[in-house]
Amino acid sequence: MSTFMAKAKELERKWYIIDAAGKPLGRVAAAAATILRGKHKPTFTPNTDCGDFVIIINTDKAVLTGNKLDQKTWYRHSGYPGGLKAVKYRNLMATRSNKAMELAVWGMLPHNSLGRAALRKLRIYKNDQHNHQAQKPVVWDREIK
Repeated sequence: MSTFMAKAKELERKWYIIDAAGKPLGRVAAAAATILRGKHKPTFTPNTDCGDFVIIINTDKAVLTGNKLDQKTWYRHSGYPGGLKAVKYRNLMATRSNKAMELAVWGMLPHNSLGRAALRKLRIYKNDQHNHQAQKPVVWDREIK
């Protein structure tokens, strides 16, 4: 029996919605990363972009467990001397919760061309309004604890 290798042209991509309201940010990000990679499919091939599209809604209502709101920090650097910027997650979740979710999902994807291609299939919204009704997205029904 030969090993099945999926080809990008033969794949059928679906759209999934994940509601992050009241759920831990990391658990939602892990579920989204699994869908984006295509690991939920029996035809998963590690060297092919075989994932589906993901819409994450209600990121304003996602929670961080423990003391992460006060202890976790997002760092970025402008490239200039003294250009280090640090933002606590309490401020980040209050102002740019969609950025916090994007960072969490990106950290769970491979940091190569496959990961970048997977991240382009991710759509994140702060509330429950999105403009992808034409794609007929399906609610991700597996439980996120």
